[in-house]
Amino acid sequence: MSSSWNSVGLEVLYQVIGWIAFAAWSFSFYPQVVLNYKRKSVVGLNFDFLVLNLTKHSSYLIYNAALFFSPVIQKQYHDKFGDKEMIPVAANDVAFSVHAVTLTAFTLSQVLIYERGNQKVSKVCISITAVVSTAAIVCLIVAWPKSNWLWLIDVFNTIQVLMTAIKYIPQAVLNFRRKSTIGWSIGNILLDLTGGVLNFGQMGVQSIDQNTLVNFYGNIGKTLLSLEVVFFDVIFIIQHYVLYPVKRDENADGDYPVLHVQVKDGAKHQAEDTPVLDV
Repeated sequence: MSSSWNSVGLEVLYQVIGWIAFAAWSFSFYPQVVLNYKRKSVVGLNFDFLVLNLTKHSSYLIYNAALFFSPVIQKQYHDKFGDKEMIPVAANDVAFSVHAVTLTAFTLSQVLIYERGNQKVSKVCISITAVVSTAAIVCLIVAWPKSNWLWLIDVFNTIQVLMTAIKYIPQAVLNFRRKSTIGWSIGNILLDLTGGVLNFGQMGVQSIDQNTLVNFYGNIGKTLLSLEVVFFDVIFIIQHYVLYPVKRDENADGDYPVLHVQVKDGAKHQAEDTPVLDV
């Protein structure tokens, strides 16, 4: 039988922090969706990031939903870590994963209908996604005969950790090459950072109540996810506010930031609806 909370106050705090983290992470998807809609363009948003993000969140949804809802997998978890240990997945984790998959898929649909310039999904991204999908299928075949479901969902948890580490890199590189973060919503990053910090804090509250660190390594994916999110979000914040601060065109209609445009070969290149890189 799984352990119960020792402190009602900590239990309430755990739930409050968890749902605030859910709200922050869930709302973090909307600034990018709204920005794409207002600009009628996805130029500046890296498509590899979206594809890898969908792979990541789909894997995380499988892990969270399976461990939260399946008595069989919960029993396997208790057999491994002890009957008194609490399941390290909360309702807000499942709710977030469902919402994340839905919004990421919706953002991908915007790529199909809005201006995207010459951007496309890279062959490297396609290869990574194909390898991950194949590996997941192979692991399913291996786990099926002996019903090693806990091991299988741990594989999906590992996938989401790897995808989290990989998915941010294309966007960070794109920002570096363009020397701009225009088209990449900083609101997304600030909310994402908030969710990452709160997610880690929620695990800390459970650890304090249970006087154990099992929930940190019992759900190592959630622990590493929080650390990865904080690390990369800090990089994006530095890029946006320090390295490539946004410049606004005072003569342009609306509030959309644009980059400084240089004159080349006597021809003046003017910004239209989408940001223009230095030439």
